[in-house]
Amino acid sequence: MAETTFKNTTVELNDTGFSKYAALAADAVCDIKSRAGKKGQFLNWIGFLPENQLKNLDTLFDMAQKARAGKYTDIAVLGIGGSRHTTESLVKMLGIDAHAHFYSSVDPVSFERFSKTLDLDKTQFLVVSKSGGTLETTVAYESAKKLMQDYLKKEDVSERFIAMTDASSEKSALRRLVDKKELSMSGYVHDDVGGRFSIFDDATIFTLAFLGVEKQNIIDLLNSSLEAQKEFTRKNIEENDALRLAIFNVEARQNGKTKHFVEYFGDAFLGTTLWEKQLKNESLKARISTDTNVGPGYLHYNAEADLDENNKDSFFTFVYVKPQDKVFSAVIEGVVKAYSSQHPVSQIVLNDLSYKTLGRFIELKHFETLYTGNILRRLEDNVTPENEAMAEVLQPNVEKYKKEVKAAMAK
Repeated sequence: MAETTFKNTTVELNDTGFSKYAALAADAVCDIKSRAGKKGQFLNWIGFLPENQLKNLDTLFDMAQKARAGKYTDIAVLGIGGSRHTTESLVKMLGIDAHAHFYSSVDPVSFERFSKTLDLDKTQFLVVSKSGGTLETTVAYESAKKLMQDYLKKEDVSERFIAMTDASSEKSALRRLVDKKELSMSGYVHDDVGGRFSIFDDATIFTLAFLGVEKQNIIDLLNSSLEAQKEFTRKNIEENDALRLAIFNVEARQNGKTKHFVEYFGDAFLGTTLWEKQLKNESLKARISTDTNVGPGYLHYNAEADLDENNKDSFFTFVYVKPQDKVFSAVIEGVVKAYSSQHPVSQIVLNDLSYKTLGRFIELKHFETLYTGNILRRLEDNVTPENEAMAEVLQPNVEKYKKEVKAAMAK
């Protein structure tokens, strides 16, 4: 199993013939670098977003301080997809989620149960939606607003709501509510980023600040992101672990493996599994179906199928923090050995869950995803024209179900 190490993360792979993909990999890197920073490419998370947030930290921290107002300790994030999973992933990996709550449902029973988990005297609500018109988020906001109106026995509860949305009131219904003072303050969902790549957008940085993260830690996180982006835009496969992981995925797919299971070990990754599933499935479409689990619990309901001799279409990535004790080491060693005897296996081993490590890990996942899709398309002679956005950053099929929901609502 080949191994590569860069500072705080180790990537280990089954032996893969990297050389035959060298030209395709170089083309994919050049393609993505040439598009970064251009309007309509949804790649503003490369370079622009972390750089912008470093400049904007004081504003976001001031907003968080005002939102806490000396008495609010909890934050309830109302959002769906990237508006939720990005923030949830990071706060859980950092272990600061005790006072963070997340809601995406639309049914009254789910909201009632969610509301019972909140201390309404100490909770602020963060409403996140780029368009400001996402059905699930709109329903959640209206439910939370009524909850607070009933609890506080007053009509104006704007001081308990913060918005993250588009800067334009023409584009965002939520921005229009901010303009009408229905929500007390607001930040931005930046243009040309895309929800699943928006982990460093205002919603997450604000939430970290609200939850008491020190400014220097966020500086370390963002600087680590920028440093990793430089590494992951190198054309040399041996110097670019995101490319190595992508080629591992591509090789597996070329060999008839269509189901990718990314298995995380440790409860710190309970939010990350949701983010990765969205990241991969929205970006790679049906070319590779990605599922995620948290171990070791998943072994007791998946291993029987995973290791069945008839399982011919799966490949696996195991993600975990470097073991520090005999039991965990033995579990990892045994699982990897058993799975490797039957399936293609890669591993991502984090030294720790520090801000610097997570900054690099997040970018590793971003670029692995982009390169996997880009190279697979090139193998199909499906190269996106320069004036169009790549399939890996779009999600046109999501609109199909949304269209039907709108039609049903109009009845």
